[in-house]
Amino acid sequence: MNRREIIKQLSVLPLVGGVLPHESMLKASASPSILSSLGSEKAKQNIYNSIGVDTIVNCRGTFTIIGGSIERPEVLEAMEAASGYFVQYDELAYGIGKRLGEITKSPWGMVSSGCAAGLKHVTAACVTGGNPEKLVRIPDLTGFEKTEVIIPRYSRNVYDHAVRNVGVKVIEVETPEELEKAINERTAMIYIMTGRNSETGQPLSLEVIASIAQPKNVPILADAAAEDLTIPCVHLEKGATVVAYSGGKALCGPQCAGLLIGDKDLLMSAWQASSPHHGPGRDNKVGKEEMLGMLAAVEAWTIRDHKEEWNTWLSWLDEIARKVTKIEGVTSHVTEPSGLSNHAPVLHLSWDPDQLHITGDELAEELARNKPRVAIGSRNEDGMTSVNITPNQMREENVKVVADRIYGVLSQQRGPRKTDLAAAKADVSGHWEVEVKYFTSTSKHALFLEQDGNWVQGTHKADFSMQDVVGMVENDVVKLSSRQRASGDSITFLFSGKVTGDAIKGSIYLGEYLTAEFTARRAKYDHERRPVVIPGGPPLAT
Repeated sequence: MNRREIIKQLSVLPLVGGVLPHESMLKASASPSILSSLGSEKAKQNIYNSIGVDTIVNCRGTFTIIGGSIERPEVLEAMEAASGYFVQYDELAYGIGKRLGEITKSPWGMVSSGCAAGLKHVTAACVTGGNPEKLVRIPDLTGFEKTEVIIPRYSRNVYDHAVRNVGVKVIEVETPEELEKAINERTAMIYIMTGRNSETGQPLSLEVIASIAQPKNVPILADAAAEDLTIPCVHLEKGATVVAYSGGKALCGPQCAGLLIGDKDLLMSAWQASSPHHGPGRDNKVGKEEMLGMLAAVEAWTIRDHKEEWNTWLSWLDEIARKVTKIEGVTSHVTEPSGLSNHAPVLHLSWDPDQLHITGDELAEELARNKPRVAIGSRNEDGMTSVNITPNQMREENVKVVADRIYGVLSQQRGPRKTDLAAAKADVSGHWEVEVKYFTSTSKHALFLEQDGNWVQGTHKADFSMQDVVGMVENDVVKLSSRQRASGDSITFLFSGKVTGDAIKGSIYLGEYLTAEFTARRAKYDHERRPVVIPGGPPLAT
């Protein structure tokens, strides 16, 4: 990480305090009742405004944290039609499972309360074999025959928590030989995330995994959450036992639903492990509305004009590009990915940050925080900066808004960007004992820092890890960045605090995990000073 990257990551942090990033945007007002906000399309946005929340133009794609996808009209109609009536849920699941199988040309289907919940239910099914006496004991797998799940290292990701929630032991493998050796009588299943590393020709492709697993009757769960649905399913054809999709991504179904297709017996066992049944899946409730909405999304998928949708997206991107490239120095190009996951064209707008005196990161931050709010991606490479726009979750009326917002910010006259840092008025070198205050607990961390002018580096010791930390000091403000990494997970710690004597006080931005407060105090050593004598040889007595 070079110094410019450090500035990029740290300069946007708040000075001090533990206020949530979005809290300042929530304005107390004498808003109308949420019920009075329903009506016209424009008024519907007031359902958020009524509680002080802004809507966002989504140019990023199907990210759960900003709402996933726009549900299809057919989905909303099906969900509304499903409400107000009562059905027996097992009968409903059976009817939907049969119908999903027919539509997708697969043995069976199931709707879960999101893709991750589906992963959990299938794992439970593989561990219990459909035995409810085992099911109710999860996550205590004492006495179980099947307690291990094999995951190729390339498939470790933040979503495999859903698999681990069942209490299984994860076995990582990197080669076919390791996979052969890892399979034993305790193996419940193999989990993979589909994508480049699982494609045909790769060392541990799905076909290779299936050739090893199928003779040993080990089921394979393929996580294809953000992919386009293929009919018949390419992953089932390559040997997967069950394939999981997100309802709130490409399918534009209910955000709180997932789609599972594959082996009927395994999916019936997974349904047994799902709400409304009691046990470890009761907390993953899926309603009749989401179930029929998901079915409607799959049916709609089979009749949607995907080529026409693609051409519409391209036309929106062209309109934005034509507007923004009127600015001297801004160029554009569109990439059209061929893979199944996050399948949408992307517009890239690039420029020299030294010419326009703004980076893509700064533009993205400006659009994200100020109205009308727009979510875009950004990137810096080879001295150029850029933003990217993904159109598959935009509305037609968003196009002009996005074009005008980007043009308006980029065309502003600016002086040269500040690159020199204000002189450091504090020296943070040394050992700091840090108290971190989370919402309902406190932790003891430590920082071991060395400082060279404005620049800081060292080590951050957290509760369960120790990692490098880098940062900077301007005036009496210190900003530090460290990242804890583990298989499938990472946690970012961005410290921002004010130095007062031998203390630092401020906030820690934790990314998706919101914020914490911290107080650091320089460690003081008060040990007796006495000479250390080193013997000249081995002891003569002990």
